[in-house]
Formats: sequence, structure tokens, C-alpha cells
Amino acid sequence: MTKQQRPNALDLPMANPLPAATQKYFDVCQDKLGMIPNVLQSYAFDVTKLNAFTAMYNDVMLADSGLSKLEREMIAVVVSAINKCFYCLTAHGAAVRQLSGDPMLGEMLVMNWRAANLDARATAMLLFAENLTLASAKTTEADRQALRDVGFSDADIFDIASVTGFFNMTNRVASGIDMRPNDEYHSQHR
Repeated sequence: MTKQQRPNALDLPMANPLPAATQKYFDVCQDKLGMIPNVLQSYAFDVTKLNAFTAMYNDVMLADSGLSKLEREMIAVVVSAINKCFYCLTAHGAAVRQLSGDPMLGEMLVMNWRAANLDARATAMLLFAENLTLASAKTTEADRQALRDVGFSDADIFDIASVTGFFNMTNRVASGIDMRPNDEYHSQHR
């Protein structure tokens, strides 16, 4: 993080000192990513909120699932594109570029996921995520069946809904507090 950049528009100083487990987590981020993501810094004013956020993130994005990490990141980008979340589009667009090895895929998903040359499975998944984001109450059994028809299990459908719901929530928090992505994300995996 540059000295001029703040993780968000709010004046919420990081807990001081951070608990040892939180500091260790931040140190791991610094070592692995070369930065502490601003989303973590934004939540660090309240370690209870930070722990709740990271527990949910780790569950929906990293836990065992029939969805690949790339598929989950693709959902994050498509939901964030609909919600116009600058932070998540930047951070998760970089993750799609990294995981897919395809910088164009990351950009297409940010701009218009339908421009990407996706298989039937990815198309059904992203259409479901889009519809859930735009009008969740209109979801029907036919929508779930369309996912089953391309090979998703009921547990996978739960995970698609969970990733979609998580990013709808985090997009709104990020927009509400003007959370800014770390500068490093912009040039990653291009």
C-alpha cells in the first residue's frame, strides 16, 4: 500500500495492537501476496468483524467444493460487474487472470461475461449468479434444474448461491465505505 492510499474512506484505525493470530495472518498475506489486501485492513478496526469476514470468505472461496477456485472467482467477478464494485472487480479480476492464465478472460468477465467463450457449465453458473444478483426472488426450480442439467450437484448449487450472496454483500460494504483496491492488483497477471 502506498503512503497516500487509504484502504477506505472511513477514519477507522486498525486495532492496535493486532492480536497475535491476526498479525500472523497479515504477515502471511504480506509474504505470499506482497501486500495486505485493503479489504482486510478495512475490517481490522474490529477484529471480531475481521474474523467473521475471513471465516465466511475462507468457507465460500477456499473450502472443499464441487466448484473450482476459478469458478468461484468467476462468480465473484460477474456479481461485482453487475454491482459495479471497483474493489472486487479489480481484486477478483486479477485472480481470474491468475487462475485461468488468460488475461482476456479476466477482462471479458469484468466488462461483459457473455463475450467470453465459455462452456455450457460456466455459462449456466454465471447466468444463475447474474439472475440471483438481479432478482433473487424470481429464482425457480427450473433455474436450479438448468444447473443440474450441466452437471452441478445440489451441494454445488448451494455453493454457487453462497458465493453469489457473499459477493452481493461485500460489494455493498465496499461501495458504502469506498474501499479501494491495492494498487498492485491492477498490473497482476497480465
